[in-house]
Amino acid sequence: MKRLASKLREVVGARGVIDDPTLLLPYESDGLAMMQVDAELVVLPRTTDEAARCFRILHADKVPIVARGAGTGLAGGATPVEGGVVVSTARMRDVLEVDFEDRFARVQAGVVNVDLSHACGQGGLMYAPDPSSQMACTIGGNVANNSGGPHCFKYGATTRHILGLVLVTHDGRVIDLSEPVVDPVGYDLVGLFVGSEGTFGLATEVTVRLVPTPPVVEVLLAIFPDLDGACDSVTDIIAARLEPSALEILDRLTIEAVEKSVFAAGYPREAEAVLLIEVEGVECEVASTTREIRAILEGHATLEIRTARDARERRQLWAGRKGAFGAMGRVAPDLYVADAVVPRTKLRELVRKTVEICAERDLLLANVFHAGDGNLHPNICYDRRDADEVKRVLEAGHLILETCVAAGGSLTGEHGVGLEKRAEMELLFTPSDLDTMCRVRDVWDPERRMNPDKLVPLHACGELRTMPPREDAR
Repeated sequence: MKRLASKLREVVGARGVIDDPTLLLPYESDGLAMMQVDAELVVLPRTTDEAARCFRILHADKVPIVARGAGTGLAGGATPVEGGVVVSTARMRDVLEVDFEDRFARVQAGVVNVDLSHACGQGGLMYAPDPSSQMACTIGGNVANNSGGPHCFKYGATTRHILGLVLVTHDGRVIDLSEPVVDPVGYDLVGLFVGSEGTFGLATEVTVRLVPTPPVVEVLLAIFPDLDGACDSVTDIIAARLEPSALEILDRLTIEAVEKSVFAAGYPREAEAVLLIEVEGVECEVASTTREIRAILEGHATLEIRTARDARERRQLWAGRKGAFGAMGRVAPDLYVADAVVPRTKLRELVRKTVEICAERDLLLANVFHAGDGNLHPNICYDRRDADEVKRVLEAGHLILETCVAAGGSLTGEHGVGLEKRAEMELLFTPSDLDTMCRVRDVWDPERRMNPDKLVPLHACGELRTMPPREDAR
């Protein structure tokens, strides 16, 4: 690695390569800390050209590459691989262009999500996808995992907002798919790349769609004596065809953790659950929607329905929600954040099932999730120094995913598959499906050196490699 590090420094400079074992420690995992691999070398290019030159050096030496943004992912997608190099976009932080007239922005992949919002906010526009890690996660990482967030209930996940990309392939070629056009001709390569979790290449520049900042915003906090009532309220709000911009549920343990932390938002500690609702639009639309939502909430025995009095209180309520994962550090040293999607008509029963699965294994569970999307996040509190507890956590995580898929749900709403859910892909996809995924991956990266061993079960692609050529491919 010393020779390789020296060659890479010629491209990115001394500050662009990390090989000191102490400085490499933060790169041993992403947010899924129970899965760690020692990083051997990290390179931080500053531009697309530098990234391409680094990739050509790594390709010549047949070195595996793992792309990394801010490392906030929760599925092990940025976990290093032995003998590989981590390529981080952390120094690619420039907002290249904001077009207020045509409502788009071009940014480097390492731009932090919230910084993009700040850059376009002065012109009355915003970037809608807002993961809970918005203060730290990067646009490139959001692209890799097709990230969601609270406001994706109304606006959709990342893929709906990506107009173009500049990509560096495994062998250092640059592919420019960056021009924003309304109806691109040919295959949607941008759509194919979004959500590929670093297995197709590295996005270095991203062109995003911007939307107008809503003129009126109202935030409600509904307080419930039980979690069932909060879940049923969400089901009924959606069934009534109402369109708030966000519907988020926090349970009692989460509330207690938040209120003891720097993210304290004024959530009532006596509540078993709260439902955070945001409604936006023109004044008459907000008033009408809010009125109908209140009527539904009152039918589910709410203890109280509060309305944020001003922008400061709205920000405070949202800070509590988005800081919930960080606040859970007060409950246990480690947090396993599951991620599954369920039919919203089955929200109550599947949330109950996650509680039962964890209780049966003597695990402490906190629930905070994107209820409007049916995107569950059972947060299992544990200590990774306890091998038996880790085993029970992984077993519970598998059963939760299995239960959600069996009920008509999906494996992930926003975190991706990475290492965490790789084996569970077979719960949702047939061997033929996985075969097709492997064949598509081979078009982008035939030697499979981009983020190897992630996303698709190992044996699925392993078997494909040993299969004889198909008749139609000869």
